[in-house]
Amino acid sequence: MQKIPLGSSNLCVTKLCLGTMTFGEQNDSTEAHSQLDYALERGINFIDTAEIYPVMPRPETQGKSERIIGEWLQKSGNRDKVILATKITGPSRNIDWIRGSKNDLNEANIRAAVESSLKRLQTDYIDLYQLHWPSRNVPIYGQIWFNPEAERPCTPIEETLAALDLLVKEGKIRHIGVSNESAWGVCEYIKLAEMKGLPRIASIQNAYHLGNRIFESGLDEVCFRENVGLIAYSPLGFGQLTGKYVDNPQTPGRLTIFPASWSPRFLRPTMVEATKRYVALARDNGLTPAQMALAWCYSRWFIDATIIGATHLSQLQENIDALSIELSDEIVKEINAIHADIMNPGQ
Repeated sequence: MQKIPLGSSNLCVTKLCLGTMTFGEQNDSTEAHSQLDYALERGINFIDTAEIYPVMPRPETQGKSERIIGEWLQKSGNRDKVILATKITGPSRNIDWIRGSKNDLNEANIRAAVESSLKRLQTDYIDLYQLHWPSRNVPIYGQIWFNPEAERPCTPIEETLAALDLLVKEGKIRHIGVSNESAWGVCEYIKLAEMKGLPRIASIQNAYHLGNRIFESGLDEVCFRENVGLIAYSPLGFGQLTGKYVDNPQTPGRLTIFPASWSPRFLRPTMVEATKRYVALARDNGLTPAQMALAWCYSRWFIDATIIGATHLSQLQENIDALSIELSDEIVKEINAIHADIMNPGQ
């Protein structure tokens, strides 16, 4: 499988990245290890996790995804064959069981988070350490507009970078990235890194899929000009874009087994309507909806790696096989037309 440098870093990653947020909740350790083995056999060298995983987050399962990966790394001896990425939880009023809800992105919390992740992962270093979401007020997880009235105290970006710099110098992390960030945030991280001689972000991990193309509204240009690699997550829209909920709204999956209040962005009327049209388009052209949705992400020029996750090995196989699918110009034209109709009505 093709490998490319991630952003401006020296990390050479495959175009596909194995996501692990099901490990410890929807997948037990045996199933998870089978996925890791299969991904490696198919050429994937990039694994993404987070201290908060699995989802949905609960105090009794927090950290299990990292533990399962750590067990696999020790059992398989594959540490030197993979690029390992994990993330620190940002401040949140809804998560009060990690470090006593003291989750701001300052030196004390970052160091504590890194040390805990290293222990769970059973490794001496993390290849890519990411900030799961910003410390400051910023629209994320389906929010569209910035709300200045939601301003709150936060750790300055320079302070966060300085804390990460210490851990890079100690060899505990090799490269850094952001997640769920804005164009302003990416620019600020780069500006401060260059001005202060601090680590430069290699990547941004943001949502991107047929039902969410917000990245194309400015972040694409910023990342292109600053050589920051996009690691796209949720390419199947939490399973919505597979069409399984169109066929049977009660089919078992994250959108039915987890509370609707946890992921409302995937249940919005615009998302549901767009999905119906994308599903029909895929099937009219001899593709499964999942194949079309993934092939779309795999072919975007601004995506360095796409995170794929599965609960069944057969799903993982389909996700990987979609890398060989090339969408015709006509299908791309139809996809863009659906996006314009649904997301920009009347324009």
